[in-house]
Amino acid sequence: MSNSALPRRSVIVGAAATVVGWNTVGRSWAVGTAPAGTAGAPAEAPAGAAGATFAALPRLDGTLVADAGTLARFGGDFGHLVTSAPRAVLHPGSVRDVATLVAFAHRHRIPVAMNGQSGTGGATGLESHSSYGQAAARDGVAIDARGLNRIVRITPGRAVVEAGVTWAQLTDAALAQGWMPPTLTDYLHLSVGGTLSVGGIGGGVQRYGFQTDTVESVDVVTGTGRLVTASASDNRELFEAVLGGGGQAGLIVRATLRLVRAHERALVLNLFYDDLADYLADQQKLMLEQRFDLHVGDVSRNAAGTGWRYKVEGVVHYDGTAAPDRAKLVSGLRCVAADTTFLDQTAREYAFRVDAFAGYLQSAGLWSQPKPWLSLFLPASTTEAFMREATALLTPEDLGAGLLLFYPFRTDVFTRPLTVMPDEPVGFHFDLLSFPFPGADHAAALRRNRRLYDLAVSLGGKRYLIGAIPDVTRTEWRRHYGAQWGRAVAAKHRFDPAGILTPGQGIHS
Repeated sequence: MSNSALPRRSVIVGAAATVVGWNTVGRSWAVGTAPAGTAGAPAEAPAGAAGATFAALPRLDGTLVADAGTLARFGGDFGHLVTSAPRAVLHPGSVRDVATLVAFAHRHRIPVAMNGQSGTGGATGLESHSSYGQAAARDGVAIDARGLNRIVRITPGRAVVEAGVTWAQLTDAALAQGWMPPTLTDYLHLSVGGTLSVGGIGGGVQRYGFQTDTVESVDVVTGTGRLVTASASDNRELFEAVLGGGGQAGLIVRATLRLVRAHERALVLNLFYDDLADYLADQQKLMLEQRFDLHVGDVSRNAAGTGWRYKVEGVVHYDGTAAPDRAKLVSGLRCVAADTTFLDQTAREYAFRVDAFAGYLQSAGLWSQPKPWLSLFLPASTTEAFMREATALLTPEDLGAGLLLFYPFRTDVFTRPLTVMPDEPVGFHFDLLSFPFPGADHAAALRRNRRLYDLAVSLGGKRYLIGAIPDVTRTEWRRHYGAQWGRAVAAKHRFDPAGILTPGQGIHS
């Protein structure tokens, strides 16, 4: 259906929800109809809005809207555990729109947060790394990152993309030219800006670090509305403050990313363990030997339902018919040999492997259910103690239809200071991605998350910013950042002096 065929009532209602200015006394948005042919331009002040109390919205390439449907959609997130609606949503038509809007918000002390609104589309397809209100802008402005969805260019070893581009879009565009992002999240339909704001982890982490560690430069809108290009050599303080910084010092609007040569095929190995100590030992052995190109692992209930089973998932990429030696890949390991499986597929099939699982969850109605996720980083020396207590506490109902990722990494591969890690050479990622069935007790799940978080911290662990952990205090945030706390606070004060950016993280509140 063309726009001209839309019912007249829909056009009128949509236009009436366009924001045209800010009531500085009532601290509320004024809405009206923008003049024809001037998309995003402010209309005249509504009747009764005296000049001193009405700040007209600057001209935008996109639109700032405040209709009830849009506000409701941006009031929640993928976790469906908290509701925190904005008062307006910016659909940017350009990077300049983000800078213009943030500068306006800075002058009037209006909270702002970027929202990836990523996923495969539709009301049930949305996904994000915000599962506990992290991307919320209560009573402020949510910026729809999907308006910044341009792949600017791909050249040998490098890609320049806007923040709303998903890793799925970038992966396909890069593969078409023989390249691939070094570290990919397991689920690819996430925005580049969103994952770079928290870290971005996946099977390539042992070799390449977080996705933030593969960034060459970023274009950032600071909390005062300045558009700044930052890298390790220019504006380094801002560069390090926004990569993994939780959106506190600036909003990433464009990134230049490193790419690596793509291979044609992926040999996937699944190695199974019934003994936790054997699993931990082999996981570290495989990582230190770099036996696999990609390397993760997970935990599930055993077939009898009496305990837990551990799996190593390793991937070796190759080209043509030069398939790797399978016997050599599993030599010297303590896995249950009879249960080892191999799967040979294209590199793209492996990269997009989670899509089928996501489709099942969506069709079963579980994608849109509340999801109390928990993501932690543990020092290797205390990982066994943590896991023995965690697996004694967790039940099949805690996982539901979800999964528990569990695998090692070298801490020296993380180069961005605000992606803090345990203070040991090797750590383990504990990632409880639960998809509970209807009727689950989500309040109890949040209490469980809090208990596991407290246990992890007592054992030297850290958290990933995406998880659902209730009642984290400023003192606990300070302990989380440790020696980097002063850096985080200084960056907040310098680049967001009004404290308007991404309040949902709760780091500086």
